Amino acid sequence: MPRYDFRCRTCDATFELRRPMAQAGAPAVCPQGHEDTVKLLSAVAVTGSASGGAPQQAPSGGGGGCCGGGCCS
Repeated sequence: MPRYDFRCRTCDATFELRRPMAQAGAPAVCPQGHEDTVKLLSAVAVTGSASGGAPQQAPSGGGGGCCGGGCCS
């Protein structure tokens, strides 16, 4: 289940809630009971690679996505 970070505008506390994606935009109440909260934008950092090698390029002429299908030209 995804985690969403919130900040209370009344007491300035930050907190997180785990809820289904279907409820991502639902209002949240802070742990102190205040209802004036705002959902924060969470940044996720991904580093490293599974293979450790250089990225592979798609074969030329093969359609498949913007970078392989020529739609970026």
